[in-house]
Amino acid sequence: MKENIFDVLMYLFENYMEDEIELPPDSDVIRTELQEAGFQSCEVNKAFDWLDSLALEGTIKPTITSAFRIFCPQENKKLDLECRNLIMFLEQSGILTPTNRELVIDRVMALEHEEISMEKLKWIVLMVLLSQPDEEIAFSRMEDIVYELIPAYLH
Repeated sequence: MKENIFDVLMYLFENYMEDEIELPPDSDVIRTELQEAGFQSCEVNKAFDWLDSLALEGTIKPTITSAFRIFCPQENKKLDLECRNLIMFLEQSGILTPTNRELVIDRVMALEHEEISMEKLKWIVLMVLLSQPDEEIAFSRMEDIVYELIPAYLH
């Protein structure tokens, strides 16, 4: 089975994190379950590290309320124009704050060998919003976009 970190994250999101980003205290049980489901232990460990980093970075507090974002060459390579436009759209529509935008970009860049499609980016945004306190409304709006209950771009 050729699975990647993102597949492990999706499995964890769908099975454990719908209520909160913190994994249950006995992560060894979850790791064993993931390996029994066919995920490689290397990918499972990387997914847990990804989530741990997200939990640590969730404590960042913004010092500037508004900012202009320029993507660096590595980010431009990782996120195509459509993905970058989605991030900017989500920020302009109030779903992402500047801080959450940076968390999303950081978590995208942490998936080193992953191709980031629009669908993957939407899920990453959803996971970041789920990890942040007081973001229930933004999470709900993003969930509608992920599950295509409303179009991502309204004309």
